[in-house]
Amino acid sequence: MRAARLIKMVLLLQARPAMTATELARELEVSERTVTRDAQALAEAGVPVYADRGRTGGYRLVGGYRTRLTGLARSEAEVLFLSGVPGALREMGLEDAASAARLKVSAALLPSLKDAPSAAAQRFHLDAPGWWQEPETPELLPAVAEAVWDDRRVRVGYRRPGRAEAERELEPYGLVLKAGVWYLCARAADEGDGFRVYRLDRFTAVAVGEDRFVRDENFDLPRFWEARAEEFARSVLRETVVVRVSPAGAARLPYLTGDRGAVREAVENGAGPDEHGRLTITLPVESQDVAYGQLLSLGPELEVLEPAELRDRFAEAARALRQLYE
Repeated sequence: MRAARLIKMVLLLQARPAMTATELARELEVSERTVTRDAQALAEAGVPVYADRGRTGGYRLVGGYRTRLTGLARSEAEVLFLSGVPGALREMGLEDAASAARLKVSAALLPSLKDAPSAAAQRFHLDAPGWWQEPETPELLPAVAEAVWDDRRVRVGYRRPGRAEAERELEPYGLVLKAGVWYLCARAADEGDGFRVYRLDRFTAVAVGEDRFVRDENFDLPRFWEARAEEFARSVLRETVVVRVSPAGAARLPYLTGDRGAVREAVENGAGPDEHGRLTITLPVESQDVAYGQLLSLGPELEVLEPAELRDRFAEAARALRQLYE
């Protein structure tokens, strides 16, 4: 591990004009005393590391020294393409590999391009979870990520609401982070060629096997996830309600329900507008209870026409609000 740390120290100094012992200790996750010993070891090995003394001092490389130790390992090359999602890398346990890869790429750049990585990082950042959500990293994520990267079969315990815990042997193909929730796209060893999606926070145990599986070359993770996500969004819309909605309400509708595409399609196929500009639409919903919670927020911009029991609930809510504000 010390050899890797020494290489990282050289690359850090090569990428910056100078660094203090405190900065190097923080980057290398060691003590300042260890930084001093490492710098001395590099100097004895012929690397021209120079230490400036004093409060504003630090370490630097003399005479524009450049190392050729910039070859990327396979793991570093792979995670380099995920550098735009630092939170996900950290949760999967790949932060160190990504850091080493970025340093090696920076060391290989021409001096005129030294600011390119920081310029990009200051202009784009991905924050996957939604607002007002505290994402929880599944404890077993690093083990699953290791299996995904290494194409190793895993035996997992999986728990679903209302069902007994099951044990399955999976071929883990890919991980997806959706709105702060981690999912595994995998093929069950005993279910033929079918691929399924599993929530990582429902895994109760993960054992990474020694056997590797042969990946299906035709499997396309982005395309599979897009199709499965659309299928899921449509599958939960099991009921319909008929509503009369104002233009303002119609504009807000797609942001209140789960499947924006289905809502926009319903609005486009709606009847009207009537003399007040309102549309009558048949809206797909998950259930009457869910529809009540989602649509009530539109207030007077929406009127429920059918089913009668849902209309009665809205009427009762309207009467209660009137009494409250009178």
